[in-house]
Amino acid sequence: MQIDLRDYQWEVVEPALVGKNIIIWLPTGGGKTRAAVFATRHHLDRKGGQGKVAVLVNKVPLVNQHYENEFNKFLKTLYKVMRISGDSDLKSNFAHIVRDNDVIICTAQILQNALNSTEEEKHVDLTEFSLLIIDECHHTQKDGVYNKIMGQYIEKKHQHTRGLPQIIGLTASPGTDGANTFDNAKNHILQICANMDASMITSSKDCAQQLKDKVPQPVKRYDLTEERKQDPFGDKIKKMMKTIHSYLDEPSIKGNLGSQIYEQTVVLLEKKGAIESNRKKRVCALHLRKYNDSLLINDTVPMIDSFNFLEDFYTNEQLTKVVLDQTDRFLFKVFNDNKDELHALTLNKEYENPKLNTLKKTLLEQFNDSNSRGIIFTKTRQSTHAMLAWIKNSSLLMAANIKAECLTGAGFSNQTKHMTQQEQLEVIEKFRQGSINLLIATSVAEEGLDIKECNVIIRYGLITNEIAMVQARGRARAADSIYSVVAEQGGREIQREHTNEYREGLMKRAIEAVQDMPERDYLIKIRELQLEGIISQKAKDRKQNATRMQNAPEDVRFFCQNCNEAVCHASDIQIIEGMHHVNVNPHFQMYYEISGKINLPKRFEDWEPGGKVICRKCGQDWGMQMIYKSMPIPSLCIKNFVVELPMEKKTFKQWKGVPCQMEEFNYTEFCEANLPDF
Repeated sequence: MQIDLRDYQWEVVEPALVGKNIIIWLPTGGGKTRAAVFATRHHLDRKGGQGKVAVLVNKVPLVNQHYENEFNKFLKTLYKVMRISGDSDLKSNFAHIVRDNDVIICTAQILQNALNSTEEEKHVDLTEFSLLIIDECHHTQKDGVYNKIMGQYIEKKHQHTRGLPQIIGLTASPGTDGANTFDNAKNHILQICANMDASMITSSKDCAQQLKDKVPQPVKRYDLTEERKQDPFGDKIKKMMKTIHSYLDEPSIKGNLGSQIYEQTVVLLEKKGAIESNRKKRVCALHLRKYNDSLLINDTVPMIDSFNFLEDFYTNEQLTKVVLDQTDRFLFKVFNDNKDELHALTLNKEYENPKLNTLKKTLLEQFNDSNSRGIIFTKTRQSTHAMLAWIKNSSLLMAANIKAECLTGAGFSNQTKHMTQQEQLEVIEKFRQGSINLLIATSVAEEGLDIKECNVIIRYGLITNEIAMVQARGRARAADSIYSVVAEQGGREIQREHTNEYREGLMKRAIEAVQDMPERDYLIKIRELQLEGIISQKAKDRKQNATRMQNAPEDVRFFCQNCNEAVCHASDIQIIEGMHHVNVNPHFQMYYEISGKINLPKRFEDWEPGGKVICRKCGQDWGMQMIYKSMPIPSLCIKNFVVELPMEKKTFKQWKGVPCQMEEFNYTEFCEANLPDF
């Protein structure tokens, strides 16, 4: 099938056709992927059957999208195209698939796993590819998986390794990394270029008008509300929080109730309480955090959802607590004594969040004909479901023929129901066909996904960066479309939106400045940044290795975060597939119980989830049971424990921070220890 490019697409892709590493910068809807498909066919044609292309994406739905809509569609008659994602049975045969196909479309993590594999039949080397296409390449920074892959590439390049692939990056918005000055924004763009080993960023200049006509920008407007005049529901929650403050008598709590600063304070207090084995401090801090979350919910969606959030939390606490102490009884009493009054307040619509009325007005204004399509971007999965219920309960919105559904991430969450990848695809397909005309989405819908053009995009109660703003705005591609920011007059959302507008301008100026740099100066700077990156990574690796060797595993003890019971040593922990930390000591089973059944959104090659692993003494969640090659084994989550080191007690968010070396899992030894007749 012939691939037709517009003039501006020819302009941006041309340097890639002569083998240069480039970053293509075009807005959402500008046809970056089509240009990459053309470059892929040109590359494979030129290689005469000796080329091999990997197309890397950062989200599973993009694997199918790029395969079906672009690469396979245009290349299948000439070349073998294969797709592999995290839920694919093919990923275990990734190395063989690479060798048997011309174009491989996959999530970046699958390639990273193959690059790092020590098993010969699973290992893949970068030199096996002749072209690497990286979608949404602005993520090639810091500890992102793209950057880990490109870090290996750049190290090999500076070792003068032959046969490295050509690189093409695609992005609608490289961002500024939070820069507020031109110099810092320019340095960020140069760093992305260095990380991508790009010889240039290409964008449309000679054909800018054609691009502008093809991808018109929506009209931006601010739909503002006045400050909430009365909020007795929120005031009641704050009064309950102050009651807990008095009981706790902790002067270090800072920040306005309902603010991010307050949340940070109570998170630190919860951590401090765990380390000090001060259960009163830790549990009160946990409950205060939930109350603070409820205030944030009250500021976004109907009061009833804030109430339901708190009620669900206390119901779950009462169900899972094995033993109640004085602190538990006090906290339950505070909620139960005020529960009926709180619920009664949610029924008075006079006190409802005024932003919802503004949102309703905007929706009724925009959904005035059968062709209207829109997306509401909101912060959390919880708020998408709450907003969907609010829309379906509104007779006015239903009368306007609004047919809404949620679109959220596929990652597992204990807090809110996740969507499976199949459910995501089904919702997007319904939206494309018109049986759904309004998506209520988290950030999953901002980047990459092929969503039918919209005439209205609404950002509701969001505080994000300039990349998210640009990506969301790019969804409004229909003629005469609008991009609405629904927020409180003078609130933080408006301040951040103006900051993002400023940073977007900085980003454009920075890119143009990088494009205008003399070639020699640019290449010297890129080489300098790459060498700094190599040195920095080696220093980081040495530090991590030194940290892991600081303590003997038998000298590191783990305590239940909730009841402070000492339950195991680091010498009992082994690591499966470089990530799952399992306790192989058969005596550990005296400390835990298995509760319920965990359902994860994807399949795994060698294991499946069992139930939750909980403390036998107090019911604290510790992790999950893995059924690994038919053998049940407890996999622990480090954040649920306090770790005692020879000199101090600490908490950790990730296992990699624990300063001792734990062994790789030995399946045979584990079976021998746990199966007497093995």
